[in-house]
Amino acid sequence: MEYNEFITHVQSLAQSNSREEAESATRATLETLKERVPGDEIQDLARQLPQELGNYLQGREAENEQSFNLQEFIMRVSQKENIEPTTTAIHVRAVFAVLQNAVNPEKFAKLHTYFSHDYEELFTTAPTSEAPAV
Repeated sequence: MEYNEFITHVQSLAQSNSREEAESATRATLETLKERVPGDEIQDLARQLPQELGNYLQGREAENEQSFNLQEFIMRVSQKENIEPTTTAIHVRAVFAVLQNAVNPEKFAKLHTYFSHDYEELFTTAPTSEAPAV
């Protein structure tokens, strides 16, 4: 998936009014993801994304991951985006849904193992290519 396609999907899923908001949401979510997942795993994820997105996951290879719940994850993203947590939660869900479609299923499943049960809602989105027909 190309960078522009990724951002367009985030913008659509988040029902965002601007591309800049979708870019900010993506950057903030990926930077927070970087704080939560071990460095080697985050680097594997970065390699599967367009370089512009992978760059947001760079820079903490020597650091240990931090353990924090979904509420803290959303608060951290909210601070980075400088918006209300309620809107941030919508953005985070959109980024995770697009991320699920942008990387191989095994990598996304492995990523899931680093998150506690309270994050489950971020991992239950069906890939768009496998969404059931209505």
